[in-house]
Amino acid sequence: MDIDISKDSGVLTLTFNRLEKKNAITAAMYQSLADALKDAEADATVRAVLIAGQPQIFTAGNDLDDFLKNPPSGADSPVFQFMQRMIDCSKPTIAAVAGPAVGIGTTLLLHCDLVYAAENARLSMPFSQLGLCPEFASSLLLPQLAGSQRAAEKLLLGEPFLAAEACAMGLVNRVLPADELLPFARAQAAKLVALPASSVRATKRLMKADQVAAIKARIMEENLAFGTMLGTREAKEAFAAFFEKRKPDFSRFA
Repeated sequence: MDIDISKDSGVLTLTFNRLEKKNAITAAMYQSLADALKDAEADATVRAVLIAGQPQIFTAGNDLDDFLKNPPSGADSPVFQFMQRMIDCSKPTIAAVAGPAVGIGTTLLLHCDLVYAAENARLSMPFSQLGLCPEFASSLLLPQLAGSQRAAEKLLLGEPFLAAEACAMGLVNRVLPADELLPFARAQAAKLVALPASSVRATKRLMKADQVAAIKARIMEENLAFGTMLGTREAKEAFAAFFEKRKPDFSRFA
């Protein structure tokens, strides 16, 4: 399966497992993630959620070919279901990030409670490079987390940044050697499982309560802009250049 789903000792682990395509996420994969999070919410035996990739790569973000063939068309679209489930998840969520984490591979981290990264992690949000705009409320959450200047650099330029900088920004809790990443993340998850579940859930809810409405409103605003921009000449040039393996030329667009 492209998403490995396993449950052990109170931890639901969701693992990107499409290495031949750099773990690029399809609509079907988003649906699997959304469904697993929905099931976890109703399962009292699940007390924490761990999201991981492979040692070489977390995820290359959206599978652009699949994305263009099946663009999100509304609140029921798999990607929006996934976003909604992440926001509404009452269980603590942990991310273990190794290698590249592109686009939503980085923005989803803003919705995790704990984020651990390997020394080889390389994060990026190249929306502007694709003629698009930020998603998953990253235009709201990243400036709050990292400050306006740093967020502008990451979202306007879309250039990759390393785990150490992500940690300095507050996006990552700790940077570890690659071979220590998953064992450490699992150990942290086990600590959460051992705590009173009601206390952990209440703490998470109270920390996030003031933000939920603003996050959902910003996602709606971003989605409207994102959908409009998908049809622009700039986006079409960016996607054509990607598939033709060339550098895009935006100079002819005002």
